[in-house]
Amino acid sequence: MLQINWAELFPTRSSVVIFAAYVGFFTNQGILVRWTQASDNSYPYNTVTVVLLTDFLKLIITSALFCKDHPIKSLFTEVFRNLRVCSLYLVPAFLYSLYNNIAFLSLSAFDPTTYYLLLQLRVALTGIIYQVIFKKKLSSTQWLSLLLLTIGCMIKETDFNNITNLFGGLAGKGSSFILLVFQMSCSCLAGVYNEYLLKKESPTANIFIQNVFMYLNSIICNLVMVVLHEPLSQTFSSESLSAVLVPSVVILMLNNAGGGITTSFFLRNLNSIMKTFTGAIELTCSALLCYFLFGIPIYVNTVISIVIVSYATILYSQNPVSREDVSNKQKFDTEMAHPLIDRESKVTTV
Repeated sequence: MLQINWAELFPTRSSVVIFAAYVGFFTNQGILVRWTQASDNSYPYNTVTVVLLTDFLKLIITSALFCKDHPIKSLFTEVFRNLRVCSLYLVPAFLYSLYNNIAFLSLSAFDPTTYYLLLQLRVALTGIIYQVIFKKKLSSTQWLSLLLLTIGCMIKETDFNNITNLFGGLAGKGSSFILLVFQMSCSCLAGVYNEYLLKKESPTANIFIQNVFMYLNSIICNLVMVVLHEPLSQTFSSESLSAVLVPSVVILMLNNAGGGITTSFFLRNLNSIMKTFTGAIELTCSALLCYFLFGIPIYVNTVISIVIVSYATILYSQNPVSREDVSNKQKFDTEMAHPLIDRESKVTTV
């Protein structure tokens, strides 16, 4: 009989709320993106402008949440006092920006079906990178669940009407495949390294300050990437801003900002392996919601995918990655009550 290890899956009550919020935000993301598309599935707004404005929105929200319990002056004090920790967040921010930009090259090299099919390999890649960074070996059951999760996600992207040419898009594209693997590595490494910073590098840091570090670096990296492609005057032109500042797109940006901030709480209280399974849960929720809201049919491959993913999730839930030695509840209570604690002095004067 299947027995789920709830205590290891959700160490605290807050982790259950964080898990539910994370799934909710990212399920909504797919629905909201669909809502903002035109009838021909194009975007009637500059997506680059949306990405940058969302980063600014994340920075404003997380700064406001910190200042709710601390003087505004302490926000700037903490940033300048901990520039070393802030600089470390340049790594995941740069990797995420690199991932987003390489995606355009990969999509131009592969047809969409092949691209999204191969992209599911990042599930297993996350497990490999997690083991290396955290020096924690995954069990055979955990690896089996990740393998089944990868297969389930790949089946979701499989076109059974063209099964004979399933990997035809790979022919003669060895260098493009290597680039795609590098792209996936950027995303997986960024996520796991972000978790490492939250848990290992500065575990007693106020999480809102760490979010400030992340979004400051993200804005810098994205601005650099944008300048390499188009002038900023075009990105923030009155035409671009007027197309973005409509209710549906504003709701999309607010949802993405909420999802981004929730991600940091997720990685602090749970882990990157658990995060891969939430992605599969979002896949199921999105498929069902799109069917009821937009009439998008659910095909046989989607049903098979949901069954495999569900079993993989149950299998993992019986033997999840163990929680950290430090109590997550203690860390959560500390970060909500205190500003960033210096690693050397153990106390910060505000």
